[in-house]
Amino acid sequence: MIREWNGHKPKIHPSAFIHETAEIIGRVTIEKDASVWPFCVLRGDVDEIVIGEGTNIQDNTVIHCNEGAPTLMGKRISVGHSVVLHGCTVKDDCIVGMGSIVLDHATVEEFCIVGAGAVVSPRTTIPKNSMALGIPAKVARPLKKEEVEHIQWNAKEYLKLSDSHRKTSRRIF
Repeated sequence: MIREWNGHKPKIHPSAFIHETAEIIGRVTIEKDASVWPFCVLRGDVDEIVIGEGTNIQDNTVIHCNEGAPTLMGKRISVGHSVVLHGCTVKDDCIVGMGSIVLDHATVEEFCIVGAGAVVSPRTTIPKNSMALGIPAKVARPLKKEEVEHIQWNAKEYLKLSDSHRKTSRRIF
């Protein structure tokens, strides 16, 4: 459901795929070819949320913000199932693994993977081209060439998948 909040209407590019069970509220911008999957909540009330071009927000993810701490997502990011993003920045070409949490004023630089279940603490920066794992998330190592290729492949696959859902998914009861 797309909801206006306090005079703020979400801005959604016509090419974006938004599943009917997703909640998009208030100051949210969703750019070209982005996708938001079942049961996601993007609540842009106390600050803004921006979902960049070609970024996919997978099932059950919650995105919120704090005053002075918007949630800013770059291009071609894959946000895995059941992730929590709160007042953080994730730059282009990343994977945020299933069940992970990225907290206020944290930054994940370009070409990073935040491993499944990791917690990126407030005000932490994960440097470019890193694999971050654990609680709290720490840089485990630089990414391998094939992992960078996987980030790019995954974003392209979700673009194809969103197009397929837009064309063929129908409620049957």
